[in-house]
Formats: sequence, C-alpha cells, structure tokens
Amino acid sequence: MSEQAVAEYRIEDLAHHSGATVRTIRAYQDRGLLPKPERRGRSNVYRDTHLARLRQIADLLDRGYTLASIKELLEAWDAGRGLGGVLGLVAEVHGPWTDEEAARISRAELNARFGGRPDERAVDEAVELGVLERLPGREDEFLVPSPQELAVAAELYAAGVPLDAITGHLRELRAQVESIAARFLEFTTEHVFARYLGSTPPTDADAAEAAALVRRLRPLAQQTVDAELARAMRLQATRHLQQHLTAAGTAVVPAGPVPVALPGATVRAVQELVGPGHVAAFVRAATERELQARTMNELASRAVRAPEGDATTTRTGE
Repeated sequence: MSEQAVAEYRIEDLAHHSGATVRTIRAYQDRGLLPKPERRGRSNVYRDTHLARLRQIADLLDRGYTLASIKELLEAWDAGRGLGGVLGLVAEVHGPWTDEEAARISRAELNARFGGRPDERAVDEAVELGVLERLPGREDEFLVPSPQELAVAAELYAAGVPLDAITGHLRELRAQVESIAARFLEFTTEHVFARYLGSTPPTDADAAEAAALVRRLRPLAQQTVDAELARAMRLQATRHLQQHLTAAGTAVVPAGPVPVALPGATVRAVQELVGPGHVAAFVRAATERELQARTMNELASRAVRAPEGDATTTRTGE
C-alpha cells in the first residue's frame, strides 16, 4: 500500500480510526466543525487533517466544551490566531488539582476494610459517587481516585458510622464544597482571569500566561479551605462539647487557650447571676481577679520579709 493511500480515508475508514460514527462526522461537516472532503469522482476523500480535527473535537468534548465553543476555538485556529496556547490552558485546568495519586484495591481488601463481607449496594453507591471506579475486565479490583477519601470512610465505619450515613454525608458535603469551588472560581475570574476570557480566544502568549496563573493559584483554594475548616472545627467542636456536657451536668468554659470544665451547678449559679450569655466572661474576670489578688498577697509578703532579708545581707557583707 502506498503512502498516498494511507493518508486517504473513506468516511467509513475515518469513522473507524477516529472513533466517531459516520452520522457524527456528517453532522460536524454540516455545522462547520469539519472541513468538507475532497470530491474524487463519486467518492469523498478525507485526509489526516480530518482525522486530527476529529480527535481535537473529541478531546475538547471530553473536557466539557460545547460544540459552539469548540467551533469558535477551531475558527480562531484556522484564522491564524493559534490554538496551541488555548489547548495548553485547557490541559492545565483539566489536570489534577491535588498531588494525591490514585491507587487500586482488590475486592477482598475492600470487604475486609468494611465489615468483612460483600456489600454490593455500598459498592454501587461508591462507584456512583466516584469513590471507586470499576476496571474493565477486572471484577475483583477497583481504581481508587482518592485513597485519602476511602481511608476516611473506613475510619468512620470502624468508629461505628453506618455506610449509608457515610455516603449520605459525602453527598451533602460534596454539594457544599462544589458551591465553595464555584465561588472561588467566580472570585478569581472577576479579579484575575477576566482579561483572558473575552469574546475572542486569547493569543498563545495570553493563554500561556493564564496557564501559569492557574498553576500559581491552584493550591490557594485548598489552603484557604484548610485554614478556615480548622478554625471552624475548633469553634464548633468547643460549642458542641459545651452543649453536651452542660446537658450532662458539666460545662466547658473557654477560659484561655485550654477550655476549663466546670460543674453544672456552678454554671447554673453563674447564669442566674449574670445571664446565660455572660458565663465565659464572668469566669475569665473571676479568674483574673483571683490571680491579681494572689499576686498582691505575694508582693505584700515580700515587702514584709524584705527588711529582715536586707539586714541579713548586710551582716553577711560585713
């Protein structure tokens, strides 16, 4: 077979090599996404440029772009404005946003970590949530995109949390985290990326600069959420513990860096004296007053002992 023959395709051959259907190829042609083929007699002839274009379209569709957006990008490329930088930016955004590496787990190991017996319903839910991914042709093994997330689920299960409660919590948490991610993207788009996302595709230089900014800003979202989550957990955990211990007859009052547990009767007496909203402030003030009183007593004791000490020192010096 000659080199010229290898570079030419009938529409059926093009569909086979690209993975698209004949119907899809014709639809792309009608929408202007794919150049018209060369007419040779009664046959249409496609070349490697058509195959490359189909693969680009498939890649952009996988990344979440609409056909309308893809058409604009391809038209910009055809007009000579370049697509390499844009595709580099797309790859940067689409790449991993964590250093965590995926792992594999056998079904036997999965069963051992979650009760020791198979639970197909729980496995199906984990696959639906993306915690596990099935491997083609491997019924006894799964891909784990985030081993940390699976480890958290295993620890919660070992602590007595039912699997359906874990998956329910993950669904709720995921919705809240996606809202945070959307807000962070809105914020950075407004203040950082707006100049790169105009009505026309960015130049290669602009796209490369935007991709570099994505690399710089990528860890900031997680760092911010980590810091705020730690602050909120400390605050909420203290309040939660205080509520439960108060109900059990003991209260925790934040009287400094270390919370102090007080008997329930003491707390109720203070509440009657100063009101429920001022217990912590009253305890802090009472503690400071006691410390000041002890400091004054110690200073007074030293003042009383000072003359005797001075006399002793004088005699020793003589």
